[in-house]
Amino acid sequence: MSKNRHLISENLREEIARELGVYEQVKKDGGSWGNVSSKDCGNIVSKAIEIANRAVEQ
Repeated sequence: MSKNRHLISENLREEIARELGVYEQVKKDGGSWGNVSSKDCGNIVSKAIEIANRAVEQ
């Protein structure tokens, strides 16, 4: 599996990051997600799963 393979779209990831208040760090770092904490990345993934589950239920 490619290391650069993304399971969620960049747009969705950015939208969730904005909602969680993390995207300012990404913008400050020139679009790099490298300084986003593991906890915040986990929160982004959890929110993406929550959104996917809601979509499946509909």
